[in-house]
Amino acid sequence: MLRASLLCCLSLSGCALTTSAPEHRAAVTDAAAEHLTLGRVQKEIRVGMGGAEVAAVLGSPNIVTTDEQRREVWIYDRFATESVRSASQGGIAALILGSSGNFAGVAGAGHSQDSGAVSHTQRTFTVVIKFDTDSRVRDFSYRTARF
Repeated sequence: MLRASLLCCLSLSGCALTTSAPEHRAAVTDAAAEHLTLGRVQKEIRVGMGGAEVAAVLGSPNIVTTDEQRREVWIYDRFATESVRSASQGGIAALILGSSGNFAGVAGAGHSQDSGAVSHTQRTFTVVIKFDTDSRVRDFSYRTARF
């Protein structure tokens, strides 16, 4: 009976738990990267807002420049590369211990299998905010791409 229990425990010890790609992605997602989103720009940026209000919503721009009439233009340019790797390992291992009289023996057997996949995705998001001479938003635009 003891041998059967030991054999059962040893044969199950070769099985490995696997984690899916979405679970891995959730574990490494940076919440700060979500500060500038298309939804936030569409929902919260309005013509007539002051620069301080825009900065409170979107944070600091990457580039501050002026147009041909010396009006300020803020550019938010974000890009991200996501690499997701999912791997699975599985297997069965067995170890048989036995003794009979003057003979003691050990026998082992095993089988394992590895598989996996890797995915790379790049995203860009650019927001251009144009201010008037009173430092109020006069126009804004955005572009997003994923490849």
